[in-house]
Formats: sequence, C-alpha cells, structure tokens
Amino acid sequence: MSNEASKPAMNCEPLKKLIREIPDFPKPGILFYDITTVLKDKLGFATLIDALAEHYIGKKLDLVLGMEARGFIFGPALAYRLNAGFVPVRKPGKLPAATSRVEYALEYGSNSLEIHKDALAQGQKVLIVDDLLATGGTAEATAKLASEFGAEISGLAFVVELDFLKGREKLKNYDVFSLLHYQK
Repeated sequence: MSNEASKPAMNCEPLKKLIREIPDFPKPGILFYDITTVLKDKLGFATLIDALAEHYIGKKLDLVLGMEARGFIFGPALAYRLNAGFVPVRKPGKLPAATSRVEYALEYGSNSLEIHKDALAQGQKVLIVDDLLATGGTAEATAKLASEFGAEISGLAFVVELDFLKGREKLKNYDVFSLLHYQK
C-alpha cells in the first residue's frame, strides 16, 4: 500500500482560501481550520467532493465509512459520487441496534467508536473518510473496527491533513489520501 502523500489531479489549493483559520481554538496555541466556510460555498463544496471522488473513481468500493461528526458531511456525498453505500461510525450510545466498539487512546485519556454489527460483511471494500487527519487515532481506530469485520480497507480519505502532527505514520499500512496539506 502506498502511504506517500499524493496530490489530487485537480488543483485544490484554491480551497484553502475558503477555509477559515481561527487562532486559539479550542484552546490557546491551537490554530483551528474551520471547514464550515467551504461547506457554504456551493462551488467549493462541489470541487472538494469531486476531487475526493476523482481519486477513487474506478476503484470498486462497496461502502464509505464516515466518523462522527464531520465524516457524516463528506461521507454520504462521496458515497453517492462513488455509487457506494454509507455507514456511520458513531460515538458510544448513538446507534439503536447491536454494535461493535473499539477504544483508542487520546493525548489525555481515551475515546471509543461504535458501528452496527450488521453494517459490514467479510470482504466488502470500504473507504474511510473524515474531514481531518491530525494524530491519526480516530482513523486508525475506525480501520481497526472495519478490519474486525473482515472488510478490506481500500483507503482513507481526508479533506485536510496537518502534516506536522504525523498522523499518516499511524496509518502506514493503508492508502491515505488528503486533499489539502498544512505544514504548520
């Protein structure tokens, strides 16, 4: 699997102008990249989804998995473009039927994600999508959860990657694709 940063065929750098940067959020010293400003721009949002889809068109995918909460924004739109189904990966207690859970470490503490037990089947090809690749913990946990079902992880797609946090290193066994990269 290739885990080197690849660039989308279409030029996505203009999308960076649509992303609002908010200093000291959610705490001092953090620069937050707010994607809501891309979402409200109809051309920007369409360009973003088309660029993500372009990387995966022609790959036979069964499902797109999107993590709560912003993966719910991009996942269904991307699934539609790729003629795939969509599966939500949620925080504990949010799904109504029987679930499987994975716990993962955070900088201070831990978190968990759940998926319906009947959401995936052995051998299904899945794409995991989220808005941001930072430290890689959430994406790694989602991949682990999907693998427990015997699903084949075809790739992990992100809108933004914070290269300086080296989250890609946790995902070196997967094909990782990010549209926009930030060095610091």
